[in-house]
Amino acid sequence: MAGLAVQLRALGAEVRVCGPADEEFAKLLAGVGVELVPFGPSARALTKSAPPPSSLPERAAAVVASQLDVVTPAAEGCDVLVATGMISAAAGARSVAEKLGIPSVSVTFQQLTLPSPDRPPLAFPGRPLPPEVTDNRVLWDLDAQNINALFGEALNTNRASIGLPPVDSVRDFVIGDRPWLATDPTLDPWQGTPDLDVVQTGAWVLPDERPLPEELEAFLEAGEPPVYVGFGSMSMHASADAAQVAIEAVRAHGRRVLIARGWADLALIDDADDCFAVGEVNHQALFGRVAAVVHHGGAGTTTTATRAGAPQVVVPQIADQPYWAGRVAELGIGAAHDGPTPTFESLSAALGTALTPETRERATAVAGTIRTDGATVAAKLLLDAAG
Repeated sequence: MAGLAVQLRALGAEVRVCGPADEEFAKLLAGVGVELVPFGPSARALTKSAPPPSSLPERAAAVVASQLDVVTPAAEGCDVLVATGMISAAAGARSVAEKLGIPSVSVTFQQLTLPSPDRPPLAFPGRPLPPEVTDNRVLWDLDAQNINALFGEALNTNRASIGLPPVDSVRDFVIGDRPWLATDPTLDPWQGTPDLDVVQTGAWVLPDERPLPEELEAFLEAGEPPVYVGFGSMSMHASADAAQVAIEAVRAHGRRVLIARGWADLALIDDADDCFAVGEVNHQALFGRVAAVVHHGGAGTTTTATRAGAPQVVVPQIADQPYWAGRVAELGIGAAHDGPTPTFESLSAALGTALTPETRERATAVAGTIRTDGATVAAKLLLDAAG
């Protein structure tokens, strides 16, 4: 979203961003001259708390209500609204646009929430898809029913409070007639149905010009390229011994290790000079200088590593991450780890694939096909939508 904001401002538009009240989000937007209008709890707090699935309808109602309270005044006087994020947040935002009479665009950063006969939907916590059903169309019908059951009452009660009629299908309301897919066509080719007019813009990337910290530069210059290991916000889902397993597996391949602390504050296991720990750094500058990237498979990290030509080992934790792991393996630019909890043996085997010269050559070739103008394409389309 920050990448889109920068391109919109370059085209002369005023931009307002509403999002969770996390300090790092506010700092990121402030760095490009955009104010964050905060709503709801922080994303870090939600990730850390892991509330029970039974509380999802109640939490959805709170999110929709916060959208109406915060986004409505923020969107007044605007020409177009971009809705993304959790279903409840996007549904609330699109309701605000409807109330204010301005056009809105629904955007997703992975295609797994867009109905397609070629794959099943993602299951919601506490609502597993029946394993005996193999027809994807039937599963997508069940997905629509589950979404209505989880979010329908929350959305329609809040819509009624501002004088809007109820919606019959929450999913169809959120997606709309012409959703945008902000992913790269090489890394994530749209595989859908003609019934859905998807606009694939390319990934939205904020150019990062920050230099790497001096201590990190010194570590990089002191030897062969290290293997980067980081799970970002998903590090809190990783196993307690994730850092130890990763360091031992990388060392077994004769490589140095770069550990990203992430939200779980992963740490080194000893004082050996072949390991270094970093906080939040410029991945665009870093990933081109490492032997491989071991990560959780978020859309942003996967795209950044692919653009950099870095071989990858994806250890997926939740949601769309297994999909990105599969894409990395299918493209031949790395390995998909089987499951969220690596062992020394399993991670060593995956690294054995990622660290081959063939994988490096393939990763370099694919990097040259990744688009860099996705945010620019989206900004121009958005201004067209605003008239």
